[in-house]
Amino acid sequence: MKNKRLLISVVDDDESIRESLPDLLREFGFTAKAFSSGEELLTSSELAQTSCLILDVAMPGMTGPDLQRELAIRQPGIPIIFITAQRDETLRPRLLKLGAIECLLKPFSEADLLKALNTAVRGD
Repeated sequence: MKNKRLLISVVDDDESIRESLPDLLREFGFTAKAFSSGEELLTSSELAQTSCLILDVAMPGMTGPDLQRELAIRQPGIPIIFITAQRDETLRPRLLKLGAIECLLKPFSEADLLKALNTAVRGD
């Protein structure tokens, strides 16, 4: 359980993702916190402790890429793993070019998520 101190923050407007993904992250040995919007994350005390961010691309209000740009100003250096249901082939390369660690298509496998997390927090 060497990941226990690492906080993974999940931002997704889908309640089922906000409920299930933190449970999976805890099974992987991380601490996890879910937020329903980018605005909620930005006003939280957890932002400063976040070791990695799992971020939905398409959300009402502030989108995932909007939040990525805001965090580059406020809290640079937080690795971001995007998750999306969008089947746009140009999206993943664009997000990676902007600095994301990975962009996973929903539904993604646990193995793919864990691999992206290991890259994000350990540089694997």
